[in-house]
Parts: sequence; structure tokens; C-alpha cells
Amino acid sequence: MSKVLIVGAGAAGMFAAIYAARNHNEVILFDGNEKLGKKLFITGKGRCNITNACDMDTLFDHVISNRKFLYSAFYGYNNYDVIDFFEELGVKTKIERGNRVFPVSDHSSDVINALGKELQKNGVIVNLKTKVKNIIIEEGQAKGLCLDNGKKVYGEHVIIATGGLSYPTTGSTGDGYDFAKKAGHTITRLTPSLVPFKVKENFVKELQGLSLKNVKASILDGKKQLYSDFGEMLFTHFGVSGPLMLSASSFAADKIKKNSLKLIIDLKPALSEEQLDMRLVREFENYKNKQFKNAVTSLFPSKLIPIMIDLSGIHPDKKVNEITKEERLSFVSLIKNLELTLIGLCDYNQAIITKGGVSVKEINPSTMESKLVKQLYFIGEVLDLDALTGGFNLQIAWSSAYAAGSSIW
Repeated sequence: MSKVLIVGAGAAGMFAAIYAARNHNEVILFDGNEKLGKKLFITGKGRCNITNACDMDTLFDHVISNRKFLYSAFYGYNNYDVIDFFEELGVKTKIERGNRVFPVSDHSSDVINALGKELQKNGVIVNLKTKVKNIIIEEGQAKGLCLDNGKKVYGEHVIIATGGLSYPTTGSTGDGYDFAKKAGHTITRLTPSLVPFKVKENFVKELQGLSLKNVKASILDGKKQLYSDFGEMLFTHFGVSGPLMLSASSFAADKIKKNSLKLIIDLKPALSEEQLDMRLVREFENYKNKQFKNAVTSLFPSKLIPIMIDLSGIHPDKKVNEITKEERLSFVSLIKNLELTLIGLCDYNQAIITKGGVSVKEINPSTMESKLVKQLYFIGEVLDLDALTGGFNLQIAWSSAYAAGSSIW
């Protein structure tokens, strides 16, 4: 039996504490916040996308950084193990579009409460409103923690689960990176990820709040395609967000710092240009005596109609039967290739995760123990690991936490 000190009471920290305690260790959890799981509370828009019910190949495919490092952790504790864990704690789950797993209640608080009860049941000592200043390291081994109030707490194992820099209001201040640096670890370049884009075109303000489902989005750097996928996106007062765009940010983060990028939206991806043209011909035949602005209302959501009319270059009052073939084909091309200019990413205040972190080359992939300092572990978002939206980042937290917590006896 060992004394295990864990810094950070988020998803990874609580999970590691539970499994370390189940191994009959004395576990003490420290967090600067006033309650458990502050960031977990707002994940999935407050519904908590626990994991993704996909197969293992898909799980790995959705990891962006250092997926090979996660081989041992994912196979040691996979997405179905996570579902079983929460079901056993009484949190009933459901699977939604894209295999995303949520609590049936749609309340992240149910997930946090279940974890809190399990901490209590296993005798974990939780110290909230307690800031950790640094790690005590002696002769290449973690020996304890020095708290902000000057108090020193000693133990045999130290686990760092402090998260990244995203959503700083939840207490993500980057402390873990400082701890790692002082311990001799390399921190890879840190950037906001899974974050909305800023757009140059002013008309996006008029589209604020509009959600487009089943569209195709492609991001180009000159002629080079950086990203292309189908899904849902959202217009904001400054640009574009939603699952499709958040995932795209992982692929565009480096390039957009150097120059603006092109976003091409296909509003009707299920139809080829020829099929769409045939549909337009039918629509125009039905409304041949109507004005153009009144003949396209069935094609787009109401907020988008005036924008598309304006971008088409066709006068809104022009009679449909007066529209030329060239104008119609140009309108078809606009629907299939709505172009926006991406000029930047939002900051950590709106980023779901942080890209970059403690270099995984310096971490044992089976136990998450540091290769530089004995009995010091790093888990979750503090590591240089990130994935796309859909429950994959939380899976990294659960799997890495299990690897660390269950390895300590």
C-alpha cells in the first residue's frame, strides 16, 4: 500500500484516484477549484459526451497527436470499459449520432456526482480550494507536494492531472506544464484546439445562430486541401463553429497562423451539380412568374436566403423566367461552393482542448510514469495528446488515468 497524491480533480484526476484507491492505496486528491469536475460539467454543452461507441480502428483514427503512444492505454481500458464503468455506477448511457455516448439524463452533473460518490466510497481524501505550488523531487524521485500555503505533503507517488490551458475559468491555468518543466520534461508547442474560426466576411454576423446540418466543408491553403468532411456547423457573430469546424481547427491550426485559409461549404452535398441544376430547373418551372427572391425559399434556411441571393449577383426582383442558363449554373456553383475566408482561430477561452503538452517520448505508455523522475505520472490533457470531437478526448483522459491509477500498488 502506497500513498498517492493527485493534482487535479477533473475527469482524469478523479478516475486515477478511484483506480489507485481500488488497489488499496491511500489516495489524496488536490484541486484549486471549489468543486469536483468543473470543466467536465460544461463538456458536451453540459451534457457530457463520455466517450464514443466506435470500433478500435475508428478510435485511433480520431486521435490527432501521438496515437501510437495510446496503443497500450486504449487496449488496457477501452471505450466500452468506460461505458460499463458508468453503467455500474448507475449512470445509464445512450448512443447518439456519430456514436457519441451521453448519460440518458443529458446532465453532466450525474457523471460528476457518480465519480464523487465513488471517490468517497473508496476512501479518497479530497482537498478542494487547495492550490499546489510545486512537486517535491529528491534524488530523481517524486516525494510529495508543496502547497500554496507552504504546507508540504509527502507520498510515494505523484500524479499530475491538471489539464491544459483551455477554458481558464474552470481552473485550467497551465500549472501542470510548469511542474513538468521543473521536473526536466519537454513541453511541445501549445495552441488552442477544437476551437471556432474567425471569418473575414461581414455577412456572417447576419447568420449568427444558424446551424447547418449535413453539409460538406473543405479547408484549402491555396490549392492544397487541409481538411474535408461532412457534418454540422454553426455560424457565430465572428465566424464559424460547430462539430465540423471544431474538428477542422485541429488540422488548420498551424497554417492559419501564417496566412488566411479558404473555407468551401457544399450546402447540398447529396446532389451533384447536374442533379442540383435539374432541381433548380424544376423549381424555376413551378415559379416561372415569380421573382427570384420568392422562388428559392425552399432551398435554404430563412437566414441564409438573402445572403445567397445577394452573393448570386441575380437581382432579387428578377422574374424567374428571365434568368439565363449562365446565371442559373452560376447559382448552382455558389450552392455547391459557398466560399468564406478564415482569418484566425479563437483563443483558449473558447477552445475545448489544448494541443501540445508534456512530450510523450518522456512518458511510459503503459503506466504514464515519467521516464525522467520515478513515481511521477502525467495523465489526460496535460500530455501532448489530442483528438477530434465526439468523446475521443475524454476517452484519452479515462484510458491514461486508468493506466496510471491501476499500475500503483
